[in-house]
Amino acid sequence: MTTTILRKAAPRRSSSHPAGPRRSASRRSVRRGLSAYGFLCGALICFAVFSWYPIVREALLGFQKTNFVGRSEWVGLDNFRRVADDPAFGSAWLNTLEFTGLALLCGYVLPFLTAIVLNELRHARAYLRFVVYLPVMLPPAVAVLLFKWFYDPGPGLFNQVLHLAHLPGLNWLDSTSTALLSLVIVSTWMNMGSGTLIYLAALQSVQSELYEAAELDGAGLFRRIWHVTIPQTRLILLVMLLLQVIATMQVFVEPYLLTGGGPQDATVSVVYLMYLYAFRFNSYGGGSALGLMLMLVLMVFSAVYLRVTRDGGR
Repeated sequence: MTTTILRKAAPRRSSSHPAGPRRSASRRSVRRGLSAYGFLCGALICFAVFSWYPIVREALLGFQKTNFVGRSEWVGLDNFRRVADDPAFGSAWLNTLEFTGLALLCGYVLPFLTAIVLNELRHARAYLRFVVYLPVMLPPAVAVLLFKWFYDPGPGLFNQVLHLAHLPGLNWLDSTSTALLSLVIVSTWMNMGSGTLIYLAALQSVQSELYEAAELDGAGLFRRIWHVTIPQTRLILLVMLLLQVIATMQVFVEPYLLTGGGPQDATVSVVYLMYLYAFRFNSYGGGSALGLMLMLVLMVFSAVYLRVTRDGGR
């Protein structure tokens, strides 16, 4: 009788064992979920404090008059009217658009061509990648001040090269005809390394069979680039174009450190004018109003650009 009871009870004890592993597995899954949500909350907090809150705060300041000491006063659209009546307002927008156009010709095309050349090389590719990317690792202030010596009208490197070629020197930063172009050269040199590496990674993902088929069809270098390289990297080219426009429309370091907006407001950008309003004229509302204008322009441009490129992709 006792043996029969033990035999009947044994399956009950064995059936209770899988519950332990199931509970431990569920605890591990809960812990993993909590860890993931914990990391996500940390990222959300960082975005909220350092990105979203400044955007909301700027939007409010655009309609206020404040010195961050006394009580803020709502002034409606007065900040926008004041900024729009500034003689430097139109010059700042024209200079920013011109800088963006010149930067696209240099800073968008040149990294792509450099990536194509590096992709075709078989030797010293890693060394040349390092050389191209080296300016990106320099602090922007250091790179800009280095070019300030290059542009010096006396012992500057660029004028010395012109003298060796028996050409007259230029007042790079003191002439309205060359000041903005000088800023574009600095910006291109500082930032082309990142774009080159991105393009190079995209080029290395293109299947070699496509180039071999193009060569069998008698396609030369330029036809291979036009019919194979560009179509295969079209997505990254479109994304980089959008990022390039957004970045160059916010140019600030170059005019701030090299020209101070001169000569004759030839290099005043929208962001530099924002800085002047906020920290020189003590008009935080005016600076915020300019920031809101620039943000709206970039938002409209991005929306139109994405809509056009999406329809074109279909």
